[in-house]
Amino acid sequence: MAETAQRQYVSFSFYKVSESFRAVGAADRETAKKSFVEAVEAFSKDGILLAYSTLGFKAGVDLMLWRISYDLDSFQRMDSRVVKSALGPYLSQPASYLAMTKRSIYIDKHQHEGQDGNRMAIVPRRGKYIFVYPFVKTREWYLLSKEERQRIMDEHIRVGNLYPSVKLNTTYSFGLDDQDFVVAFEGDQPQDFLDLVMALRETEGSKYTVRDTPIYTCKLMGLRETLDLLG
Repeated sequence: MAETAQRQYVSFSFYKVSESFRAVGAADRETAKKSFVEAVEAFSKDGILLAYSTLGFKAGVDLMLWRISYDLDSFQRMDSRVVKSALGPYLSQPASYLAMTKRSIYIDKHQHEGQDGNRMAIVPRRGKYIFVYPFVKTREWYLLSKEERQRIMDEHIRVGNLYPSVKLNTTYSFGLDDQDFVVAFEGDQPQDFLDLVMALRETEGSKYTVRDTPIYTCKLMGLRETLDLLG
């Protein structure tokens, strides 16, 4: 059935600043930072963008940009500005995940904050942390009947609802990227997310998981602040 509501494109892009950037003179570092911020902030006319620091949480990445837009090409336009910025020569992009919003096929009577009833539009809660990872299910899962999958998802949803402080944002990657989904959990207390993940491991649905790593723990910050942490 065709969907009438417009769907969003969602991007989680992770960046690494090279060690050589710290050896650059203070004035040149300042110029590079300002150039990067201007390149990124120009995205505001295209959609929603939030910046997160991953420094100290995950090896190989320093910051993450969560972008939400109705225009897929807006991501490419922004990344072109970024690589052309004065910080561009010092940047690499170790990981990037692309997805879309989509109406869920599963019945969930729980009201989710920050997302419309059809899950077609994401409104970030802007929690202190976000936990992001790609997710792949087994092919056996998709061969189950819709009724059987709903039964299994009922338990999954029930467990998730025991942790209201953690907001789930589910986006779909089929055909767009390597994973089936990208999931992003927002919250202020990391221990709540840890307990939720442990509880979900004990549900029936967990046996249909192929991959749910790498997991990125990210802290919400101002864009300039994420750079200042790096020197």
